[in-house]
Amino acid sequence: MLKKILKVTLKVVGLLVLAVALAYAYISINVSSRMNKVYAVNAATLDLPKDKTILGNGKRLYTIKGCADCHGADLGGKVVFDDPAVGRITSANLTSGKGGLPANYEVKDWVRALRHGIGQDSKPLLVMPSHDIYKLSDNDMAAIIAYCRSQKPVDRDLPDIEIRPVGKVLTALDKIPMLSAEMIDHNYKAPAEMLPEISPAYGEYLAVACTGCHHENLKGGESPVPGGKSVPDITASGAVGKWSESQFVNTLRTGVRPNGVKLSSEMPWQMTKGYNDTEIKALYAYLKSKK
Repeated sequence: MLKKILKVTLKVVGLLVLAVALAYAYISINVSSRMNKVYAVNAATLDLPKDKTILGNGKRLYTIKGCADCHGADLGGKVVFDDPAVGRITSANLTSGKGGLPANYEVKDWVRALRHGIGQDSKPLLVMPSHDIYKLSDNDMAAIIAYCRSQKPVDRDLPDIEIRPVGKVLTALDKIPMLSAEMIDHNYKAPAEMLPEISPAYGEYLAVACTGCHHENLKGGESPVPGGKSVPDITASGAVGKWSESQFVNTLRTGVRPNGVKLSSEMPWQMTKGYNDTEIKALYAYLKSKK
């Protein structure tokens, strides 16, 4: 009897191992195929400004759009995340220094990366949140690119991005925003300019940066970070709907809610505190209009 039980148990375990192996093989092939997909996009060429005021705005946009969080204040990149099961995520060195962008990296390549989430080889960039910024106006996009290209070279070699088994599974299940290129409307026509004003329309333009965490409808829910806390509803039906404009401004500037509770460490208020009054008030006007 014992031999029979052991035989059946080994058979079941063997079948389970085989099933897991086949499932992982399918996932690995699927993810690899998506990562190596070649995109044919028409990346526009933008005229870059040289005016110091506009370059200053490019620096500000680089900060408030979250670029500095990953690529660093010096644009030299860093190891953002390294987990033995999930993978190693590095941000690119955006300068012309050693380990940085190649000498033939043109404005069109910047646009391809920022607006389409695609590299010079026409394949998807990994963990590059282009879906949060691809709707930027041509003027704002050009200001960011001009600022980045004006910075001093930084010599910094970084290891390649490596997606490990758990990372591949999470990618296959769309639990992490690995491939921005899949989330972008590549036929989107960006406005030439967005005039800053305190209005829901301008607030909607700014709120694109919030959708990466708070979801497309800004109603919150599951965190885009595996194991992260649930993300709150920031529309009029959530807590923001009960805040005054001054309370909203203060929260995004200090990282403290009106009730005195600190925002989650996952909320980048260090970034939003760089918004000017017009931007924060416009964002508030838009969120209050969202039921």
